[in-house]
Amino acid sequence: MSTQLDTLKNALQLVLGEKIHSITDELGEITLVIKSSDYLSAMQDLRDHTSTRFEQLLDLCGVDYSGYGDGAWHGARFAVVAHLLSVTHNWRLRVRTFATDDDLPVIPSVCPIWSSANWYEREAFDLFGILFEGHDDLRRLLTDYGFIGHPFRKDFPISGYVEMRYDPEQKRVIYQPVTIEPRENVPRVIREDNYGVK
Repeated sequence: MSTQLDTLKNALQLVLGEKIHSITDELGEITLVIKSSDYLSAMQDLRDHTSTRFEQLLDLCGVDYSGYGDGAWHGARFAVVAHLLSVTHNWRLRVRTFATDDDLPVIPSVCPIWSSANWYEREAFDLFGILFEGHDDLRRLLTDYGFIGHPFRKDFPISGYVEMRYDPEQKRVIYQPVTIEPRENVPRVIREDNYGVK
């Protein structure tokens, strides 16, 4: 197995060269880090070059690194991670790129390369607020159109900002500020002498 990973590493060095920021091999998986400025051209090369031939984009997601490693992380806050598959070579690869601006994270869209990236990028936009430059239809996918914020960001409040419920009197869905009723979090303990004895 290590021979196949070594072959893949050599192929990546051949195809991408200076575009590679780092390559790590852990637990039999290779993670490739690319600068966001080289991301689109590197992904195109990974798909088209005969030495790599990553025909399929299996997954793409956003990551918020704020607070990562108990505050030991000092790099960029937002990243996009893509998982690629080469059917030709029977290889898998994880590609990570970081957005340069933490306030407005922008990453090039890989939809022109793999059409399967469409909904993955929409999900990352919806949940993390990562903008994908060149995406034709970047709009919310999982949250409501009027939703404010991005719920997978680590600074998003756990209880949210508004709650949605159906009002039977108005016969429609209404939005209202979040109301959290205090509740007792202590478990009920049954203290009976003969509990469970028949």
